Amino acid sequence: MPHLTSTAAGATSTGVRTGLGVPGYAHPLVAPAQWAELARPGTPLDWVVLDVAAGPGTRPDPHCLEAAGRLRAAGVRVLGHLDLTYGARGFGDLLSDAHRHLDWYGVDGFLLDRCPTERTALPEVRRAITTLRAISDTAHIVLGHGRHPHPGYAENADQLVTFCGPWSDYRWSQAAEWTADYPPDRFCHFVHGVPRGHLDEALRIARWQGAGTIYFTDRTDRDGRVDPWETMPGYWDDIVSRVGTGVSE
Repeated sequence: MPHLTSTAAGATSTGVRTGLGVPGYAHPLVAPAQWAELARPGTPLDWVVLDVAAGPGTRPDPHCLEAAGRLRAAGVRVLGHLDLTYGARGFGDLLSDAHRHLDWYGVDGFLLDRCPTERTALPEVRRAITTLRAISDTAHIVLGHGRHPHPGYAENADQLVTFCGPWSDYRWSQAAEWTADYPPDRFCHFVHGVPRGHLDEALRIARWQGAGTIYFTDRTDRDGRVDPWETMPGYWDDIVSRVGTGVSE
């Protein structure tokens, strides 16, 4: 095992395996180098989200097709982006987008973004997941709540995004008690605005809270004006190094 700093050693003491889940970069035509970097062998990726145009778009995109193909050839799971708009999205529209993702890009599953969190919305989300599994029985389903939902959602999906927000909130956050009943590979944390000097602390929080899939970036949302996930973090190599080697297997 490589030498670990005291902070990294503390982060690994829980024995939680950590991988990277990429919420989706800018279009491959705009960010070709970043998409190529994701396909580099040995990168500890759990999955990468493909968001062509707030979904699959209206026609097959050759640049996205190439990027998705390169990732899948490297053994990386590619998820199609589906927007639930907190339960307001029509079921037919959602299903149509899912079919396009599958037919055009051969995705391995879906990120259901802006997923509701309330118990009352659970039956409709369960219906969507059941249908997605019917059209793709091996689909990996991630629910993008962004905060802790009603625990019933954990019974239906492969993973839940239980935190999505700024470092200023994350460093004081706490996991819901019910999450302790599930293994870390069921939970994802997306955190923006993480300073380079706090990467070890952020990883330690994720492991203490039992999140097996993470994505940290130093990019910010500029008070909601930009998408912090569109651009690769300035310290990408540092994250890859920490996640790829600083984990107790």
